[in-house]
Amino acid sequence: MQFGRLLTVLFASLWLAACSTMPSPSAIEASLPELPSLPDLSLIESTDPDVQSVLMDQYQEWKGVRYRMGGLSKNGIDCSGFVYLTYREQFQQNLPRTTAQQSLRGNQVSTRELLPGDLIFFRTGRYQRHVGMYIGDNQFLHVSSRKGVTISALSTPYWVNRYWQARRVM
Repeated sequence: MQFGRLLTVLFASLWLAACSTMPSPSAIEASLPELPSLPDLSLIESTDPDVQSVLMDQYQEWKGVRYRMGGLSKNGIDCSGFVYLTYREQFQQNLPRTTAQQSLRGNQVSTRELLPGDLIFFRTGRYQRHVGMYIGDNQFLHVSSRKGVTISALSTPYWVNRYWQARRVM
């Protein structure tokens, strides 16, 4: 009976670790297909009103796609993979694949300065990090381990208590 409890606790811990408990960044990047280089658009201001509509279109296309650690397709995707693909496909901008690497890009901004497209980072566990994209009106687009690709409010107590930083990469 003890083994069953231990197994349940172990499974729950792995499931709760979610997004950033992943294989090493070099292992993930080594498995990614070779893609052509894209221009660095990091100096573009994110004041374009179309950014919000592009993100909402991306949400409509991916809504409900389930969470899968390390995933990069509609069969399952994780939070940093969704950010990676969204920026590559919608904004023609190269971002790193992992949450840890993405959290070092761009310039840090306060929550009062958030614009659609800004990346929002959370500490979801002792060593786990989560990333989403601000879409305006105090909401962000991300991949939830329970709901898949979804939109959440920044003001939800869960996210308020785990907020880490926001970065402008566009």
